[in-house]
Amino acid sequence: MTTMAGDKLAFTETDAHNWCIDTGLNRPGHTACYLLHDSGELAFIDTGTSNNVPGLLILIRELGFTPEQVRWILPTHVHLDHAGGAGALLKHCKNAVLATHHKGLPHMIDPARLQQGARDVYGREMFQRCFGSLIPAAEERCLALHDGERLSLGKRRLYFIDTPGHANHHGCFFDQESASLYTGDSFGLHYRELDHQGIPWLMATTTPVAFDPASWMKSLDKMMAMQPELACLTHFGPLRQPGNWQRQLRESIQSHADIALQEERAGVKEGRQQRLARALLEAAVTQVRQHNPDISRDHIERLLTDDIHLNSQGLDVWLARREKKRLAG
Repeated sequence: MTTMAGDKLAFTETDAHNWCIDTGLNRPGHTACYLLHDSGELAFIDTGTSNNVPGLLILIRELGFTPEQVRWILPTHVHLDHAGGAGALLKHCKNAVLATHHKGLPHMIDPARLQQGARDVYGREMFQRCFGSLIPAAEERCLALHDGERLSLGKRRLYFIDTPGHANHHGCFFDQESASLYTGDSFGLHYRELDHQGIPWLMATTTPVAFDPASWMKSLDKMMAMQPELACLTHFGPLRQPGNWQRQLRESIQSHADIALQEERAGVKEGRQQRLARALLEAAVTQVRQHNPDISRDHIERLLTDDIHLNSQGLDVWLARREKKRLAG
């Protein structure tokens, strides 16, 4: 996993009010954040890592704006590929407010536990290389969001939708004017390299620590009820007519849960995460080859291995949490 610390960031214009920015994390085309503009006001939805912040500030000026025009910094949730740079960006954008899910906001104000948890997942060396330093967000410049709240951006209204499943502190933002839904991880992972004949390939992301498949299915119901015409995924990029592809994501969520529950029934804890990773990879290879038989296994493995590893860790945590709940009665 790599990131481009301070490098100029690639971006594309989704429409006249919206830019998709490639943060460079892991590889090009893997992790994005979004910049919205209306009537002289700006909002970032997700930020990438602290290492991205210099590049984001360069980009603001390249587009003819200033950091003082940033009104909102809006992490969909506080996982570091989405929110690691939020505190640092807030320091540079003097008029901005950081607003995110009420369950995640405390970790933006005091990121010590968040930082330690990420180090446990990635290791200290990789954490520092990929995510840099976490800067606490000033509490007086933060806003806790609950389901259904509205934020003003110029003449636009952004609706916050509570969408647990990937994480219990996850929320999406819906721009009613453009019918654009900013999905964070709640619409899964889209690997553009695996698209075939105009059909995307999506995979669930079950990274630690709060995967909940039943809640995720309900969150998808809420998201699709907004009738979005565009889903703006952090991993990766805009996806038109997302309602056409939700079944594929639901099948991936269920497949991940089924693989984990099969391990649970086997009852062998030692080596469980490694077995989960192997089973997830085999399932993904089969699904991709059904989607596009011309793609080689090596190519699939190169694209998916890192995310599969994180997914297996998350499923292992999910099974441990289920066991703890059973034992508690």
